[in-house]
Amino acid sequence: MIVHWRKSSHSGGVDDHQCVELGRLAPGAGIGVRDSKAPDGGHLTLSVAEFADLIERVKRYPKR
Repeated sequence: MIVHWRKSSHSGGVDDHQCVELGRLAPGAGIGVRDSKAPDGGHLTLSVAEFADLIERVKRYPKR
C-alpha cells in the first residue's frame, strides 16, 4: 500500500525546522507520523484513538 503523506498546514515552509507529516496507513493500521526533514527515517504509528488523544493534548498546550 502506498501512503500519501501530508505536511502540517502549520508548517512555515521549506525552512521550517519543526514540521511533521501525517499519513493514513493500511485500513485498521492507524496513522503514521514522521519528520518531514527525514522521510526515510521511519515513522511513529498511532491508532486512530491515540492520534485523536495526541491532537487534544496538543490543543491544550499551545505553542510557546
